[in-house]
Amino acid sequence: MSEAETLLRALVRIPSVNPRDGAGDGGETQVAEYVRDWLERRGVAATLYEVLPGRHNVVAVVPGRRAETVALVSHLDTVETYGMTVEPYDGQVRDGRLYGRGACDAKGPLAAFLLALAALAAGKPPPRTVVLAGVCDEEHAYRGVLGLLETLAGLPVAGAVVGEPTDLVPAIAHKGVVRYTVRTTGRAGHSSRPAEAVNAITLMAPVLAHLAATAPAVAPHPLLGPATRSVTRIRGGTGPNTIPGSCEADIDRRTLPGEDPDAVWDADRAELAALGAQVDPPFTVDPALDTPGDATVVTALCRALDGHGRPCEVRGMPFGTDASKLARAGIPSVVFGPGSVTDAHAAAESVALADVELAALVVETALREATAGSGPEGVGRCG
Repeated sequence: MSEAETLLRALVRIPSVNPRDGAGDGGETQVAEYVRDWLERRGVAATLYEVLPGRHNVVAVVPGRRAETVALVSHLDTVETYGMTVEPYDGQVRDGRLYGRGACDAKGPLAAFLLALAALAAGKPPPRTVVLAGVCDEEHAYRGVLGLLETLAGLPVAGAVVGEPTDLVPAIAHKGVVRYTVRTTGRAGHSSRPAEAVNAITLMAPVLAHLAATAPAVAPHPLLGPATRSVTRIRGGTGPNTIPGSCEADIDRRTLPGEDPDAVWDADRAELAALGAQVDPPFTVDPALDTPGDATVVTALCRALDGHGRPCEVRGMPFGTDASKLARAGIPSVVFGPGSVTDAHAAAESVALADVELAALVVETALREATAGSGPEGVGRCG
């Protein structure tokens, strides 16, 4: 059994479903402890940091020849296991693929980063100090990466590679999101006397039709395409014989780089209010990512991919990641990892072990190069 298979199987066998503000930590801390112990057996110092009550990040450091730092960031939590068609916590291997919840998103990328860090620690010091962080809460409210920013405060962080399934291509852009609830209010009544009531579901119908027919008025992004707006949940009614007095729907508005989330919500609120709906303040706001293609961490990763015979053209990704929070703090960030987003959160989630091994080699190669400028240019100080 390869080291990649042994490591990833061990990570998948530790359940770490994000509790989404429920009780406990879902196992994030147990994964963090495993990462710490695995690294310390290989001579790499690692520390746990409590971000939320009982929920931890793990941060490890390999000192380089310079204090300037490159961060490897991947998350410890997973989504739920409902509807899975494979055993979620077995780590079964078939035809070179390891199956289980988190195998692709994002314990495969985490395993690749761990293997790369261990290889760096076993050789000559890399040109720049390397920090590896396993963070909690990425799948819900990204509080783990916000805690990491506090941990890194004041360090000269030159760039970050964020582990997510990108099919081993470097992703420098992704969409953000503004999620809010829209509601209509009628007057409840008995279903035998509908003329005496006002049906809130009927009032919601033109709102839903408008959302389906009207795209956001913003120019497409060259790597991401158009902004989108989708209805993701709808709730209304109290019983089969009652005209509903209220109805509400959740809206997922995917934003492009350069869009201001507050302005997006203000525009949507005015647009839907004209149809008689009330729009609540957003319950989720996550920024988009748009890292310059010539950022040093990007070019180093691209050179490493090219050196290993892999495509190195930068891409955009449709999903959000912790990279946007790092970038907003002044840290140029690129998203990279083994696996495909089509396998993330899937009923038979899996990742090719060969891709985990190749990702580790690519990251190690990139970090052995000069992954930051020789002076202050291109180096952001977190915080």
